Amino acid sequence: MSKKVAIYARVSTDRQTADSQLHEIREFVRRAKWTVYREYVDAGFSGKNTQRPAFTEMLDDARHRQFELLIVWKLDRLSRSLRDLITTLDEFGHLGIDFISYDNQLDTSSPSGKLVFNIIGAVAEFERDIIRERVRAGLANARIKGKKLGRPQIPKSDQRKIITLKKRGLSNRAIGKQLRIAESTVRNYT
Repeated sequence: MSKKVAIYARVSTDRQTADSQLHEIREFVRRAKWTVYREYVDAGFSGKNTQRPAFTEMLDDARHRQFELLIVWKLDRLSRSLRDLITTLDEFGHLGIDFISYDNQLDTSSPSGKLVFNIIGAVAEFERDIIRERVRAGLANARIKGKKLGRPQIPKSDQRKIITLKKRGLSNRAIGKQLRIAESTVRNYT
């Protein structure tokens, strides 16, 4: 069965090329008799974060289900950050997109690969839960210490001006412009 495949390659400097990565992956795709949807190549970008043009385009196309399978040469070509790698692979799993890391021999369409995908998904969920717990604990601690949470209130004089201008028939937008505050803030006091 022919699959629509995306290929992602990355090199860290402009002096390097992704040719060797792409050549091996193209041959692999040809032998499998799959169709290449598109090749995404980031040259001169670190894998430390996901702020890379081709990576961003690839994720956008994945979210629009433009391809069924993503192939990379090695896991570190996709990301050097374990957190970003887990997040990306978890998203692919939710989108129903299989993933192959050619050199690492990781294939999420196989039974062992599906196990890895499920483990990655569980780790991603665990990490989200830990972050959520830390945020809640931090907010509770701040409340205990008497810290005011949220956006600070505007001065009482501005609050009175809002009420006065509103009584004169001005719109929230006009009041916000006149007092140089956000329209949503004006709404909170009318």
